[in-house]
Amino acid sequence: MLQINERCAKSASATTLEEAAAAAKMVGYPVIVRAAFALGGLGSGFCNTEEELRELCKKSFAVAPQVLIEKSLKGWKEIEYEVVRDINDNCITVCNMENFDPLGIHTGDSIVVAPSQTLSDRDYHRLRTTAINVIRHLGVVGECNIQVCSFSALPLQISSPHFSFPASVRP
Repeated sequence: MLQINERCAKSASATTLEEAAAAAKMVGYPVIVRAAFALGGLGSGFCNTEEELRELCKKSFAVAPQVLIEKSLKGWKEIEYEVVRDINDNCITVCNMENFDPLGIHTGDSIVVAPSQTLSDRDYHRLRTTAINVIRHLGVVGECNIQVCSFSALPLQISSPHFSFPASVRP
């Protein structure tokens, strides 16, 4: 994402407890642990300490061979864009969605409103541009759900941090 000037939360993957502990130290606590190849948040959760990380990773590695350790953005506002891109690089956003709950509540357990109701026009288009930039950079042809997190529930400022999380590619 850095190649296209889009920010992502600091992250690293791990296949052992020791690698996970080193990754969390590099990323900085608090972190979220995501079990690879698992649906519905299985084996995933938030950790504030290495002890919590090791306990959660034992469960994660029981269901997946790999984990992703990411800087926690718990509490941030989560917006999603459904983007479709064709072979000629034409992109459309089918809709955008706004999670009622802040990041930290699994999307499957949260109320999602479509289209979003609290974004200003400027913020809507800025985050839409981010979603399109990500799908183009990844080279996805077909439909993709891109999650974008913003720093607060307040309208974004031009310099407000936001992060993109490519997810749910369905070519």
